[in-house]
Amino acid sequence: MYWLILFIAGLFEVSWAIGLKYTQGFSKLLPSVFTIVCMIISIGLLAYAAKHLPIGTAYAVWTGIGAVGTAILGMILFNESRELVRIFFIFLIVVGIVGLKLFSRSVN
Repeated sequence: MYWLILFIAGLFEVSWAIGLKYTQGFSKLLPSVFTIVCMIISIGLLAYAAKHLPIGTAYAVWTGIGAVGTAILGMILFNESRELVRIFFIFLIVVGIVGLKLFSRSVN
């Protein structure tokens, strides 16, 4: 269950990271409110999951989900680079996330 919560926290991290682009430096109200709400939810869920998972693992997985999701959405929404080498390194982040999941235990 804590891994699912951590995954959802990572999805909210992707949401706020993408939301940052739409805030235009927090000068647009609705995107700014959306982004701040997603930040609060994401960090709150991370904190909850970290009560039962190793903090280093939880943080790395949370950050990895955010990085991968944001990179993929950046390619789709903002026409960012789709170079094969970039996709390869994004894939390596996914491998790292899976490895941390497979070789980490709950702490409580």
